[in-house]
Amino acid sequence: MKNIYDPEYVRKLFDHMSGSYERMNYITSFGFSIRWRKQFLKKLGASDEKLNVIDLLSGLGENWNFLLQNFPNADFSALDFSARMIENSKSKAERVFKGKLSLLCEDILQSNLPSSHYDIVSCAYGLKTFHQDQLEILAKEISRILKTGGKFSFVEVSKPENKILFIFYKFYLNNVIPVLGRFFLGNPNDYKMLWIYTEKFMDSKKAREIFEKNNLKVNYEKYFFGCATGISGEKS
Repeated sequence: MKNIYDPEYVRKLFDHMSGSYERMNYITSFGFSIRWRKQFLKKLGASDEKLNVIDLLSGLGENWNFLLQNFPNADFSALDFSARMIENSKSKAERVFKGKLSLLCEDILQSNLPSSHYDIVSCAYGLKTFHQDQLEILAKEISRILKTGGKFSFVEVSKPENKILFIFYKFYLNNVIPVLGRFFLGNPNDYKMLWIYTEKFMDSKKAREIFEKNNLKVNYEKYFFGCATGISGEKS
């Protein structure tokens, strides 16, 4: 039986989805993904100072315009371990940052990122691909790379607690999204994995507990009745 949390499996999955992932995120969330991005990034505040900002599991760079608006004088980095995601995001990187972005193809769970270096860490829709032990490693890495007082914010599609909403959302993600995935990719199974990860992840409560154990002050956030949840805070 395949291990859906094996880094190589996850890497290949996102390599394969890289050409259509931004559109499918929008469709998967009923168009709310952009709103949720704005809301979770707002937790980071805004500053004209020369900060070090990194976008983790950066995908196709969907967070970048918002980050640049909020931190116009920052030094920006983006990290993803899918080589095809990195390749497909290069045109946006050039368009948004005019070459002033350090684009890193690395695994955040075993990266070479410098310690106590970043003022801001953002991450959208990547938590669900980690099991608990990997979340422990992730929390330690976030604590390691952040400066004292540095801020972080994560958002993730989640399993809503409302039973009626859950039934509808499960049907949509488990049945409708794979059909749409067939139009984009010719392979519905890749996008069927989005619900499998979401159902196993449930919400960001466990991530909050894990992050709190690693010298991080954490707030728990709910978006649209729990269809998305997140954590934000700072390094103590």
